[in-house]
Amino acid sequence: MHTRVLSRIDVEKILTIQDTLTSVREAYMMFNQGKVVQPPIMSIDVPEYNGEVDIKAGYSPNKEIISVKTAGGFWNNPKQYNLPTGLAVISLYDAKSGFPVCIMDGTLITEYRTGAAGGVSAEVLARQDSSVVGVIGAGRQAQMQVVALKEILPIQTVKVWSRLKEQAIFYKKIMEELLGIEVLPCSSAEKAVVDSHIVVTTTPSKKPIVMNKWIKPGTHIIAMGADMQGKQELEEAIFTRAKIVVDSLQECIKRGETQNPIKLELIEKSDIHAEIGEILLGRKAGRVNDDEVTIFDSTGMSIQDITTAYMVYKKATEREIGSKIRLI
Repeated sequence: MHTRVLSRIDVEKILTIQDTLTSVREAYMMFNQGKVVQPPIMSIDVPEYNGEVDIKAGYSPNKEIISVKTAGGFWNNPKQYNLPTGLAVISLYDAKSGFPVCIMDGTLITEYRTGAAGGVSAEVLARQDSSVVGVIGAGRQAQMQVVALKEILPIQTVKVWSRLKEQAIFYKKIMEELLGIEVLPCSSAEKAVVDSHIVVTTTPSKKPIVMNKWIKPGTHIIAMGADMQGKQELEEAIFTRAKIVVDSLQECIKRGETQNPIKLELIEKSDIHAEIGEILLGRKAGRVNDDEVTIFDSTGMSIQDITTAYMVYKKATEREIGSKIRLI
């Protein structure tokens, strides 16, 4: 038996944001139907090198596949090593035998499925006339969130703020060329947030950046940066007036943005409206009026990696993309 190996270039030949949106919707519904075994996320902090590593694993009985992803965020990479901030490897195992059927670059899959998560949240939680997005952070994930949102909503303008001015300027160039929309670099986080219909946060911050007083009725917030204990991008008071939706309740109250208002006892676990899979399955309501402030808090789940990576693996096998090695 051979193991298929897929490089980033191989994955790039296959992966589309449309397919990823479909995979992520499927993943969320499978999770809330109890069709996945998903152990807690394991994290390793590497402060001396300004980095962190998350290990996410899961088993899908439906697909008879086990997935293990090692994903790192090393913030010095672009300047010091000419590498992306985010690096990931995904391995897939046949659930019947444990044989490693595929090893693939997981960086692109992580970028796409995380972007798609924000897009799926906007389908059920954002106002459907949303056209202005305020983005906090200007890295790769800040790009992918808007790419996904553009598939879902009539996005026309993006306001972006980054601590590094040159990064915001680069973001403008990339995104205007890619999507043909207006991108406005902002001199402050407040300017990026105020009057935006959707606010996206994508930084590794450990203190609040987005303030409660900036958030107007009807805003949808996509909180993607906080995925480890101690991280925070939103002022806790925002949660007291918002409909709170999470990907995994267990993970978000421990390591997501939701951990912070819970620690301060501003909200309780029972104040969280739903896991997004419950809304997609029709078990709970999404947005019910134009004035609601909604928050989608996501730490990411292995089932998103499983559904997306398995889709890539199947297409690679059908099209004979990648190489095959005798690993075992």
